[in-house]
Order: sequence, then structure tokens, then C-alpha cells
Amino acid sequence: MDIRWIAAAALLPLAACASTGSDAGAGPATPPAEMACKADAVQSYVGQTVTPVLGGTLLKEAGARTLRWGPPRSAMTMDYRIDRLNVMYDDAYKITQITCG
Repeated sequence: MDIRWIAAAALLPLAACASTGSDAGAGPATPPAEMACKADAVQSYVGQTVTPVLGGTLLKEAGARTLRWGPPRSAMTMDYRIDRLNVMYDDAYKITQITCG
């Protein structure tokens, strides 16, 4: 067997990872400005009891695309998403903090 074919076959998997120079699909799309979270708009809900209905209200009023509940003593990822509303609550299911990210 010709050594050139062996070398070419060994390089094929690497070619699949090569960049084409295009940024299309290079990462998650930035949400439109109208989907950006506005936590200031829902700060009046701090102290309320969490419910699924309240979660929907918070999403709508904050203009966020996604909602992340933060139960007490839970670990949360530190990735920042401009379209996500974070609602932290205590053992009594009372909202303690509302942030975006």
C-alpha cells in the first residue's frame, strides 16, 4: 500500500475539525433586544410565594425568554444569558432575589 494513502487517511479526521473561516454557526445567536431580561421591572415580586403562575407572570413582565428557579442551597452555573430571568427563593418558597443572566 502506498504511504501517501495512509498519511491522507490519518489526516481525514483532522480535516473535519478545520475552520472554513466563516462565522456562521460559530456560537449561540444573540437574542433580539426585545428578549433581553429586565429584572428591575419585577423587583416588586420579592417576598411573594413562588408558583408556576407567578413564574409566567415574571417572564412576561421581565421580557425574558427563559426562567430559572434557584432553590435554597442549590448550585447554579455561572454562564450569563441576557434573555434569562433567575428567581431565587428560600425554604418557605418566598422569593429572595430576582436577577437576569
